[in-house]
Amino acid sequence: MDLAWVRQHVRQTAAQLGFGLVEQTKLVTAASELARNTLVHGGGGQVESTALTSGISRGLRLTFRDEGPGITDIQRALSDGYTSGGGLGLGLGGARRLVHEFSIDSRPDEGTAVTVICWVGGAPHPRQEGR
Repeated sequence: MDLAWVRQHVRQTAAQLGFGLVEQTKLVTAASELARNTLVHGGGGQVESTALTSGISRGLRLTFRDEGPGITDIQRALSDGYTSGGGLGLGLGGARRLVHEFSIDSRPDEGTAVTVICWVGGAPHPRQEGR
């Protein structure tokens, strides 16, 4: 995985989907942090990018996977100020705040998968029955 490629790909894809500049920047920032974590803590990995539609809403799902040591305490890793790599400790928690949906699956000695989703103009509203 190449950080520069990830940033460029996410920016171009988000622009094609109609994300505004601020939304693009948030998504690229989150993707950059997650890609960096995949490289530094997971020993490398891959990213999967999928364009989404929900009714008239468009979005982008990014999944970062590695086969590294995993995260033993996910809640602690998501808390601000926690760092296992000498950084500022804003990585996972900061990435989570920049996107509309965030999930993490990590297993000791098997690796980690982090999935984020952003929607153009904000998360779509769930359909209500009877309307």
